Amino acid sequence: MFSMNYLLVMLPELYLAGAACLLLLVDAFLRDEQRGATHWMAVLVLVVAIYLVTFGQPGGTATAFDGMFVRDRMAEILKVFMLGATAIVFLLSRPYLRDRNLLIGEFYTLMIFAVLGLMLLVSAGNLVSLYLGLELYSLAAYALIAMNRDSRLSSEAAIKYFVLSALASGLLLYGMSMIYGATGHLSLDAIRRAAATTAHTDLLRFGLVFLVVGIGFKFGAAPFHMWIPDVYEGAPTPIVAFISSAPKLAAFGMAWRLLESGMGSWAGDWQMMLAVLAVLSMAIGNVAAIAQTNLKRMLGYSTISHMGFLLLGLAGASPGGYSAAMYYAVCYALMSTAAFGIILALARAGFECERIDDLKGLNRRSPWFAGMMALAMFSLAGVPPLFGFFAKVLVLKAAIDAHMLWLAIVAIVFSIIGLFYYLRVVKVMYFDAPQEGVPPLQPKQDISLRWVLSANALALLALGFASGPLLTWCERAFAG
Repeated sequence: MFSMNYLLVMLPELYLAGAACLLLLVDAFLRDEQRGATHWMAVLVLVVAIYLVTFGQPGGTATAFDGMFVRDRMAEILKVFMLGATAIVFLLSRPYLRDRNLLIGEFYTLMIFAVLGLMLLVSAGNLVSLYLGLELYSLAAYALIAMNRDSRLSSEAAIKYFVLSALASGLLLYGMSMIYGATGHLSLDAIRRAAATTAHTDLLRFGLVFLVVGIGFKFGAAPFHMWIPDVYEGAPTPIVAFISSAPKLAAFGMAWRLLESGMGSWAGDWQMMLAVLAVLSMAIGNVAAIAQTNLKRMLGYSTISHMGFLLLGLAGASPGGYSAAMYYAVCYALMSTAAFGIILALARAGFECERIDDLKGLNRRSPWFAGMMALAMFSLAGVPPLFGFFAKVLVLKAAIDAHMLWLAIVAIVFSIIGLFYYLRVVKVMYFDAPQEGVPPLQPKQDISLRWVLSANALALLALGFASGPLLTWCERAFAG
């Protein structure tokens, strides 16, 4: 039976859905010179949503609609950082969108609907609600990737993402149907209990394989990574900054819900599958990134390798492994927004700053931006004492604790290989002469961009020294 308490449990999601519709309605009545108001209203919507997630609800675990929606500490942490990453992208993207006539209400509305889908995804307690959240995000993402109609690459990227995402969604849905056939339940808690005693073990194992395939695609893990380099290269940079951050946090939540909450009694089967995906992702991502000359494409292959590291924690199948994986997801989201934020800051009308050579001599033109990019690159590479180093140490420890020393050794080897292409970017900025034809930096940049980008990049250094509270927060999400 319906209860008014359900509305309180889902208050942030209901608020976000209503705010997105209201924002679209208000934008329809604004003149072109008033479009800046939409930007600040969208940022305010996200700030209020963060407040509702953290302080606007009573503490503890709660469910709604017979367990289809779950509000717990894990979901709250992921929602806070997903909303925060989206707000950062909004603040970093304004000059880029304004220069390309993309500062329109549809951008903000679609982004809010996309993050709403991600929030529903990480709070799903049922296969149906999980799939609905996933598709709400995907539908918004298709439109966002194709938003720049003047770019052929943007349209191609949207079509490739649509086709491959539809295929992955079909495989995931097929796996869910087999699990339902083997257990007779759609609730993840009920599936976990039934999976331990079901007689249809072959059907359940077959469905589990399809679940892992769907998870691998949403992570961008090899060999289901084909969409990442093309989407990162073709989509507008603000969209790429979003896709590389918030959805990775949601992918962790989706994997934890399906594998631990739903199929935890079969951990011995899916642990090795995740280990294989991790090895392939680290190998393909790091090796292929070395050959790239396009900066966004290189960061795309870098994402694949980082998803391999994140899978190390999930493969541990323990509270310590899950907290390490969530910590890594948060870390990667901050590193990714910082790296793409530099690209957004350097881009101009008619100049995308997408090639590595475009960064040549950046230290001579702007030592501050060069320093921020160096922080992002060193953190992505896992150089101490930056944030990325401690995140990698935690997932490596989780793999070792799970008696997969061989996996940790493989990860260390590929981490060393990955140093090459990150250091190449730093070398180009500090030791190469400036590239001819690169437009000069704007004398006066958007003040919000400069402050947010600086805070984001410096946070990678600060959290390297003071990451204890964040780690404790992640550990409490899986305690007990």
